[in-house]
Amino acid sequence: MTIPVRQGRRAERRRRFDLRSTAMFFLLLAIIWCVLAFLARTAAVMVERRPVWAGVLAVLGLAGALRFRSGWRRFSAGRYARRAARALEEAADEASEHLGATATEEPAAPAGTGAPAEPTAETVILEEPAAPLLAADYAELDPDGFEYAIAELCARGGCRDVEVVGGAGDLGADVVAIAPDGRRVVIQCKQYGDGNKVGSQDVQRFGGTCFTIHEADVAAVVTTSDFTAPALEYARQCGIVCLNGDELEAWRLGTGGSPWQPADPGP
Repeated sequence: MTIPVRQGRRAERRRRFDLRSTAMFFLLLAIIWCVLAFLARTAAVMVERRPVWAGVLAVLGLAGALRFRSGWRRFSAGRYARRAARALEEAADEASEHLGATATEEPAAPAGTGAPAEPTAETVILEEPAAPLLAADYAELDPDGFEYAIAELCARGGCRDVEVVGGAGDLGADVVAIAPDGRRVVIQCKQYGDGNKVGSQDVQRFGGTCFTIHEADVAAVVTTSDFTAPALEYARQCGIVCLNGDELEAWRLGTGGSPWQPADPGP
């Protein structure tokens, strides 16, 4: 009398993905490789230093290999590798099916309702003109606060698209804006003390990028201190507007000109 074998349940059991067994297999394989590498390195050192002991261990190893030859034949690395590959393939299929179902369930966003792109961390856009600082001494601000104060003055003066872009890799531009007459204004802010003037090298570095890189129609350097004579001469030759601490205060109070509309020096 023959006993029927339930092949269907066995096949179902073989198709199940066993993550624990797969992980244990790869962990065991890694341990074996590490042990083999350590043994090979130890054997090389022993052969170099103690060849007699190396010969004895080689004989013992050969005897052990012959002893467990039958047991070694029972171990089939290829069989376990095929099982692991099949399990990984089934896991990948299940993951792809799950992702496809998730994408189908999520409703698509209506056209034209996407959220507007936010500016980067290094670019801050001033949507509306803000009230300028009441404090006349901009030297009390930190560098970022001074740049924001200059941006507020630009917004108050009727500029649009005012941006604070100072930071790493700004190439000399701290504030950019579009003047009321449509010209592109690029400003570099120099928050120096009274005894530290903006030198010609500072202005030269800004002059090398303001027109060619930032495509400025109006380039200006604004400082809380003053400029050296060579810096003013270089700025005059290159068409760069320079505002020192007194001129900045006049711009804030409205008694002086702005970078895009300098005050008339008079006759």
